[in-house]
Amino acid sequence: MNKIFTLLLILITGIESFAQEVTDTSAISLKTYTLGEVKVSTTVDRATVDAQKMQVYNAKDVSSALRTLPSIVISASGSRNESTIYLRGFDIRSVPVYMDGIPVYVPYDGYVDLARFTTFDISRIDVSKGFSSMSYGANTIGGAINLVGMKPSQRFELNAKVGAMSGQGYETRINMGSNLGKVYFQTGFSLLQKQYVPLSANFDTSSLQKDHHLNNSYQKDIKGSIKIGFTPNATDEYSLNYQYSHGNKGNPIYMGSDKNTKVRYWQWPYWDKQSLYYISNTRIGKKSDLKARAYYDQFRNEMSSFDNNTFSTQNKASSFNSLYNDYTLGGNLEFASDWNPKNHLKASLHAKNDNHSEHNVGEPVRHFADNTFSLGLEDIFKPGRRVSFIPGISYNLRKSLQAQDYNSSESTISNYPKNQNTAANIQFASYYKISDAINLNFNIAYKSRFATMKDRYSYRMGTAIPNPDLKSETAMNLELGSTIELDDKLNFRPEFFYNHLYNTIQMVSNVQGDLSQMRNTGESVFKGIDLSIVYQPVKVLNLYATYSYIRRNNISNPEILFIDVPDNKLFASAEYSIAKKMIITLFGEYDSRRNNASDGTRVSPGYFVMNGQLSYHFVHSLTAEIGVNNMFDKSYTIEEGYPQAGRTFYVSLYFNLLSKTKR
Repeated sequence: MNKIFTLLLILITGIESFAQEVTDTSAISLKTYTLGEVKVSTTVDRATVDAQKMQVYNAKDVSSALRTLPSIVISASGSRNESTIYLRGFDIRSVPVYMDGIPVYVPYDGYVDLARFTTFDISRIDVSKGFSSMSYGANTIGGAINLVGMKPSQRFELNAKVGAMSGQGYETRINMGSNLGKVYFQTGFSLLQKQYVPLSANFDTSSLQKDHHLNNSYQKDIKGSIKIGFTPNATDEYSLNYQYSHGNKGNPIYMGSDKNTKVRYWQWPYWDKQSLYYISNTRIGKKSDLKARAYYDQFRNEMSSFDNNTFSTQNKASSFNSLYNDYTLGGNLEFASDWNPKNHLKASLHAKNDNHSEHNVGEPVRHFADNTFSLGLEDIFKPGRRVSFIPGISYNLRKSLQAQDYNSSESTISNYPKNQNTAANIQFASYYKISDAINLNFNIAYKSRFATMKDRYSYRMGTAIPNPDLKSETAMNLELGSTIELDDKLNFRPEFFYNHLYNTIQMVSNVQGDLSQMRNTGESVFKGIDLSIVYQPVKVLNLYATYSYIRRNNISNPEILFIDVPDNKLFASAEYSIAKKMIITLFGEYDSRRNNASDGTRVSPGYFVMNGQLSYHFVHSLTAEIGVNNMFDKSYTIEEGYPQAGRTFYVSLYFNLLSKTKR
């Protein structure tokens, strides 16, 4: 750490004198890549985290950024060392993740490790809740998350960051772009790595964890991107994008009290993802536009299971090396037309081919493939200045192409019968502007989610029976919300929601001896309230707070508890500016207790964690940051048996250079 501090001081001295010659960039923000947006209308409220907030909250990955929003709670899958989220009780299989409108979730199980998605090249994260645009396609039963990239707005842009953190961690990133009017390009690179997670001084060591450097908690993420665009006129735009990420990580072992929880010794030598996609928007006539997307998304990883915590031998039957090789080919067309002054009509067509291959080293490869199609239609109808209505409907089809089963005792592969499933979705939103300060909305949406390949075919490591004929889940989502703005100082938004889930895919125990099976047996209700408030009592002070309350009732099987979501979550922050040079930020989160097992045997107590950051602007282009996370060194868990980081420190330099010529 001392070497890093010395390096940062040298950089400050050298860069500050150079940056004095640069134009004032304090009022220029990074431009959003609008081709990557998916939205119904400017009327519809979306929860959003922009690049500035990610910087303020030191959000290095998508999961860290999302935790600042109402409705969203972070869930740490300790057994896989994955960071994921729940949105109003829906897990990430029901809230798909997109990059510029391109689906990037894993085809096999619908999940994605959000900690592997760094934020260095993201301008904004948009979160749609129960009501989301039909233009997203299938499976948005609980909403959608869209990571929107950056686009250069100046003749030359350069922003870079270098930093160090506790746990022998380092980060570096650089984005460079140019907008020459009709042509633009942007490229970027980032590296984030950490040798270990520092534990709280209050953590009780044991034979499994002898010091306060969490065993097998290392991570490394490398990411690169390039974007090339062409804008021949004011309405048309064509863009080609490529993104590549490589990661590797360890998995801390379980250190809880549940004797029935299996201790795993896992590592991921690689977790690689790459996406190549094309997006365009073309004006048709005077009132219509056609947006097109085509993409290839690949996911590959290897998981190694070892005999013990030395992670050096693989002699036991429980040890193996598992390889995944997945890819998705797809595209969509979106036609939008202002066919009369009161209507904005949108029609979308999606086609997606998902492919999954898996095997353990020494076994034959098994192949799985699905086709998914979606046809959607929605209209924005504005009969008056104060009111608007948005009806929408879609029809989705999922068809299996191939699914192979491996019989290990006979070393043979057979094919499951092909199957398919259809689902209809319908929704309606209404927005009323009561006054210039108060808006009211009521949304209702009947949405669906197809069963994943894992839902239908997985043996769950020998504990379950596949069910290829699983049907889609459905849910009725209702929301009543309001936005209240007073004197340009106060913005308050309450939201009441009620989600009724039908045909929920749940694990049913003992269907054949002690084996379980995924079935469409569940019915449940998620209901609650989200509150958010932004208050600026004086120019130099910004206050922000969100609160979420949720109650989840399992109607079909009350004895089976829902897991990983606390009933109460509070996030709050305060930003104070001093002489336009220094910004002091305090932010913290409270989560109440949560169940980590459906029978209530594993519970994580509630916790409160406070963080702080001090930013100093040496010149308009150069900012130094120093911060502390978990400043009170709280020892806590999100999933029982997997301790989170104790008090940690970080320091960084951020440099932002823009040319004077705007485009």
